[in-house]
Amino acid sequence: MATHKAGFVNIIGNPNVGKSTLMNAFVGEKLSIITSKAQTTRHRILGIVNGDDFQVILSDTPGIIKPAYELQSSMMDFVKSAFEDADVLVYMVEIGEKALKDENFFKKLEGSTVPVLLLLNKVDTASQELLEEQVQYWQVQLPKVEIHPISALTNFNIKNVFGRIIELLPEAPAYYPKDQLTDKPERFFVNETIREKILMHYKKEIPYAVEIETEEFIEDDSIIRIRSVIMVERETQKGIIIGHKGSALKRVGVEARKDLELFFDKQVHIELYVKVNKNWRSDARQLKRFGYNR
Repeated sequence: MATHKAGFVNIIGNPNVGKSTLMNAFVGEKLSIITSKAQTTRHRILGIVNGDDFQVILSDTPGIIKPAYELQSSMMDFVKSAFEDADVLVYMVEIGEKALKDENFFKKLEGSTVPVLLLLNKVDTASQELLEEQVQYWQVQLPKVEIHPISALTNFNIKNVFGRIIELLPEAPAYYPKDQLTDKPERFFVNETIREKILMHYKKEIPYAVEIETEEFIEDDSIIRIRSVIMVERETQKGIIIGHKGSALKRVGVEARKDLELFFDKQVHIELYVKVNKNWRSDARQLKRFGYNR
């Protein structure tokens, strides 16, 4: 009888190295939001890839940073947990990068008891000479890990790496139903899509002071009706999010609706509101409500 493989593959690395792009390339759906701003991914997101004889459960973690406030500490807890439950660890670096921003994580990688694949991302931007030099550098830094050059954006070498991940997985039955893509509820993706648009269109600290709460998600045969609240920390931020005569908020709503219609494959009606919620980033109770505290 054919064997079935299943396991947890956790992706770690510094902010902006392409972790979310890699996960989306593996899953084939846009599950993790992708923007060029650091700290885009705040939660661990599970993406599930199913085959007849395998189930790969991918977890995309926030980029590794030294925490400056409560929200960031909570984000780093998600990263710590990635070491605890992995069957395979994927450590992503980009060409030219030298080390993790936190030595403790580096020591954990060196001492990892599960296989570690080091993916050298963005090789499409590097010369052969630079690539070889980088491979040598990482072989010295982490002698026990397997090194694979990839480009998550252009899909270069992604299939091979995925095949290698399946080889390394333990024999096990599926952990989730085979038709499931993720462990997150629909509202989570609504929130993330809105947050992505805010990251794209607002400057400076605005995106980092924002949290989204979807209060209503009502689906019938032909349409999904959504009502979401954008939380900010100060009145001034509320004004910036709304924009002149509501134009900025309208743009976020229009773009989020288009993406969500593609994601859910259904017509979407979305209403957005902005609310001041002072200092939510430093309030443990509020962070728990938004799903940050494990």
